[in-house]
Amino acid sequence: MGKETVTTKWLENMAFESEVNGHKIVIDAVPEVGGENRGPRPKPFMLMALGGCTGMDVISMLKKMKVDVKKFSVTVEGDLTEEHPKHFYRMHVIYEFTGTNLPLEKLQKAVSLSDERYCGVSAVYRKALEMTSEIRIIEA
Repeated sequence: MGKETVTTKWLENMAFESEVNGHKIVIDAVPEVGGENRGPRPKPFMLMALGGCTGMDVISMLKKMKVDVKKFSVTVEGDLTEEHPKHFYRMHVIYEFTGTNLPLEKLQKAVSLSDERYCGVSAVYRKALEMTSEIRIIEA
């Protein structure tokens, strides 16, 4: 069984610094709540984690399927509650593929395998919130 550990240290005011896999990331708040906007807020990292996790899965599988994708992006939209503690209650993932004659069935299979079997981030999120997705293809 694996284990991941991240330590987050307070810098000053509302700024914190986390070291993740040897990379330092500053997290901060907007000035209206005492921050200096030195870095992103924490919640968007949840969206980034999902996008990165599923994106890596999908690209890895498409390479094995010998699907030639010219460009690929994952956009994750998160809807927050109005009441405190404000949290995501829904996330929508948009997979955008650019290429020539891309096989939709293979794209769907890669996305489905990531969502249902391989992406640990989506496995956790699915237990806590509504998740939807869509595939967009740009012919190029």
